[in-house]
Amino acid sequence: MVKILFRSYNIYIGLFLLFITKANGYAATDTPAFHRDTIGKITVTKRILNRDFNSIYQQNLRTSFFGQEYFQPQKTQLDADIVANFVIFNTPKSRFFFNAFTRIKIRLLATRGAPVKSPSYMPGGVLYTRVNNDPFNPKFLSLGYTHHSNGARGPTLLPDGSFNVDSGKFSTNFYTLNYTTGRRTDKIDRIINRYTTLGVELHSGLLGKGVADGLAGRYGFVRINGTYLYNLAKREPDPIKTNRWVFNNWQRIQFDFTYIADKYNDYNAFNLKKRLNVSLKYYYHLPFLKDVSVMAGGGYRGQDDYNFSFQQSYGYATLGLSSGLSFIINRN
Repeated sequence: MVKILFRSYNIYIGLFLLFITKANGYAATDTPAFHRDTIGKITVTKRILNRDFNSIYQQNLRTSFFGQEYFQPQKTQLDADIVANFVIFNTPKSRFFFNAFTRIKIRLLATRGAPVKSPSYMPGGVLYTRVNNDPFNPKFLSLGYTHHSNGARGPTLLPDGSFNVDSGKFSTNFYTLNYTTGRRTDKIDRIINRYTTLGVELHSGLLGKGVADGLAGRYGFVRINGTYLYNLAKREPDPIKTNRWVFNNWQRIQFDFTYIADKYNDYNAFNLKKRLNVSLKYYYHLPFLKDVSVMAGGGYRGQDDYNFSFQQSYGYATLGLSSGLSFIINRN
């Protein structure tokens, strides 16, 4: 009889303690271990998301070109647009991604001695951050700074007010703010990535600073930029492990445009021959080279982006090799 009463007493005590626990808002899962597991899962999810977006940012970095352009006002033997990307900050622990770059444009003229006349030097940096949480439909912002100069030290203007294109100093600084949306489609034999970017480019010449003499009113200080990328990755057998597949870059189509939006040389807003730059490029990745592709394309330059050549407007075609140069510096 005593044992029965004791067992009943224990049952009542257990029910009472359970009632008190519920009344105070505690559940069986509200334990320190449960919270640690929950926080841990959230952290892992965020880091996977950041890592996926870091890969997306790298897909949108500028590539290098080595080849020839045709139909320019000045004939060339070689054209190169060399871009070295240094990914300084790239960690799944942060939603931010920072790339520092050095871009050099070279034109080897088809004249005696094959001179390289005033290359364009464009160092800068870009900070990226995502604004959504879907790597299959990514949306992100990028904020960049670029310095553009030709390395010359002579006077920018000649006594008659024209530009000293032979030895004059060309320089400008500009800031860019871009918004990019994308979409990824996975199929059995390929992965398709599409990215659309629209942004604004503002030069410090708007404030009368950081710009060579004479460029104000004759060079575009406010520009609307846009890019569309269509990239195909193809499924191929893993060269190391059997019965496994890998996806490698295969083909890419890229369309770029720039519209000069501010007042310059009294051109009206609809004078596209002087305000609009457009280009269309096709890339085909060679199967025996990991990061090199054949590139063919063409376009029109209302204002050339090669320092003092900005005074020229012309259509062109281009053919050569393209490559991505990315040096990833991190500890992860």
